[in-house]
Amino acid sequence: MASKATKELKDMRRADLIIPYQEPPPKGDSTEFQSTVSSTLPMAAIFMRNKYVGWAAVVFSIQSWLGESKETRQNTSTPGYFSVGMSLMALIVTYLPMFLPPPPGTQRVGGTTGAVPPAPA
Repeated sequence: MASKATKELKDMRRADLIIPYQEPPPKGDSTEFQSTVSSTLPMAAIFMRNKYVGWAAVVFSIQSWLGESKETRQNTSTPGYFSVGMSLMALIVTYLPMFLPPPPGTQRVGGTTGAVPPAPA
């Protein structure tokens, strides 16, 4: 009986009151921040020679490259693969002292943490 009652009911929706779905406009601030981070982290990795910052730069740049939209590609001056290349180069620079050690006899400034030896009298 329940199925018979549902067939007899009329559809009460009115076609003239239907409002089509409109996608909300995207927020441009998050992509701008992400591209800024992906372009500054490689420079920080090169300056500090920090391997963790280098790996973070690679991850952020790949993520921002894959997350680009058509509008972002048209509005940005550098393509996404350029930031990936820059971050990979920064990662290579951070690992460079491991493969090309400094020549012997050169002392790094601030390399020791001990006290200064006393001067002879």
